[in-house]
Amino acid sequence: MGYKPAYTITSRTAGLLEKISELRTKIEMSPVSVQWRPRLERDAFARLAHTSTAIEGNPLTFREVEILSKGGDLPMAQRRYKNEVLNYLAALRYITAHSSKKALTVKDVLRVHAIVGRDALEREPIGKFRDYQVVIRQHRPPRYQDVPGLVSELLDWVNFQGKDLPAVISSAILHYQFEHIHPFGDGNGRVGRLLATWELYRRKIDTYHIFSIDEVYWEDRDKYFSILRSVQEAGGNLSGWIEYVAAAAAEALGQAWKRVQAIQGAKPGEELILTPKQERLLALLRNSPLGINDIMKELRVTTRAGAHHIIKPLLERDLIVRRGGHKTGKYVLA
Repeated sequence: MGYKPAYTITSRTAGLLEKISELRTKIEMSPVSVQWRPRLERDAFARLAHTSTAIEGNPLTFREVEILSKGGDLPMAQRRYKNEVLNYLAALRYITAHSSKKALTVKDVLRVHAIVGRDALEREPIGKFRDYQVVIRQHRPPRYQDVPGLVSELLDWVNFQGKDLPAVISSAILHYQFEHIHPFGDGNGRVGRLLATWELYRRKIDTYHIFSIDEVYWEDRDKYFSILRSVQEAGGNLSGWIEYVAAAAAEALGQAWKRVQAIQGAKPGEELILTPKQERLLALLRNSPLGINDIMKELRVTTRAGAHHIIKPLLERDLIVRRGGHKTGKYVLA
């Protein structure tokens, strides 16, 4: 019969798809020098590797992941945690190199799992579908004997019916159904998010590979897992999940747009990539001015020096300004 997802496009999803299209156009039309694009891509890869592995419990910080992404080492970190990050970075390079692939195949799925799993997974086999039954909380995935056929049906849907849908919708459906099938003993979350990102790359939503939707999932991972589980509670209807993914994609593209704006007109060699806390601060200042104490509280920074370290680059780039007296001054968007 083949795979037939059940969903409707809500009015909110439709509005989010319009917003995604606008942001995508802004990014693609932005006068960012070609020499900056590799730097933005490396930054996005570090964010993806950090957050997607962190969702699964990896304790390495974003800065530690950045060190690994630049070829450095973390002598005190456990080997498995380093391997999880390094493997994810390798998998991102793989899907980027094949971002123009016309169709996804079972071989592609197994290859991504083999890359993700190298010296990093608790359960085997690696690069092969599971040959045993698994239970995930209240979810009992399909029998292992059915896994190859179900994955093939899903990929057939993605490659044929899915290509006529907006990319965010086909990516969301691929993401959910892959997790539902749970074709591997371990590593399903990471592989599922990689396949969803690959679909966005293939469909040209992220032409320059500079945005990180996993970063949005990680910011509230409980919500991410809750909405994944809610599909079963809705009898398999994917409408709520698709709306959630569309909102996450819009947020991730918005963050990418801020990074692009931050480097426009920059001189070669200047470090203008925003940190997560700087992005958080800019988002907060869109709503209201904040004093230094408010900033410390919102960003969970314990010292004024730490807060000023975050604020100073934004002031120097004219992204924010300080207004008011010495003690009563507040920061606002420029």
